[in-house]
Amino acid sequence: MSLQVCEIFKSLQGESTWAGRPCVFVRLTGCNLRCRWCDTPYAYEGGEALSQREVLERVEALGDGLIEFTGGEPLMQPSAVDLMNALARSGRSVLVETNGSRDISVLAPEVIAIVDMKGPSSGESDKMDTGNLDRLRERDEVKFIIADREDWQHMLNLLPRIDTCRNVVNVSPLFGGVDPAGLARWILESGLDLRLNLQQHKYIWNPDARGV
Repeated sequence: MSLQVCEIFKSLQGESTWAGRPCVFVRLTGCNLRCRWCDTPYAYEGGEALSQREVLERVEALGDGLIEFTGGEPLMQPSAVDLMNALARSGRSVLVETNGSRDISVLAPEVIAIVDMKGPSSGESDKMDTGNLDRLRERDEVKFIIADREDWQHMLNLLPRIDTCRNVVNVSPLFGGVDPAGLARWILESGLDLRLNLQQHKYIWNPDARGV
């Protein structure tokens, strides 16, 4: 089976506790959500069909370090899931950024899931599979994008289901929306064990740039 691939490139990881690390990104085509503030709508459709071997060859040509599968929604493609699992089981460090609507139990224990739980501002919060919060493995992380106080409260309502001592909760201000300093203040005032998560790549390069 082939994978529908939007782009494969090497850059610095911009988010999560892995931020700042060199990383090979495999961005897959196709998404089951249409978030109002999506920053990668070009990945909704198009791309090219590549075999698992072709994807692996392109990834290996860019280096043997960290790999992230993203989208779109990478868990929509069973062949991609097979490749993620195989790479992680072979000893590679593999991250999968998933939009929160797909069951992460298809991932091998060696894969690290970054689960992006959408808030009300996305327009897609009702499509979240909140069962994923109960399926988190030891190294998995959760991300909440915060555009306003409603998103913040939505996150607070879900936090009791997350063991924040085990699973890092990344809290991201919507780029160009909530002031990062304001969100930092909310975190400090809450007294909760949360991690402010700025999208580093958007501060280093043009926020609309692709392949960086």
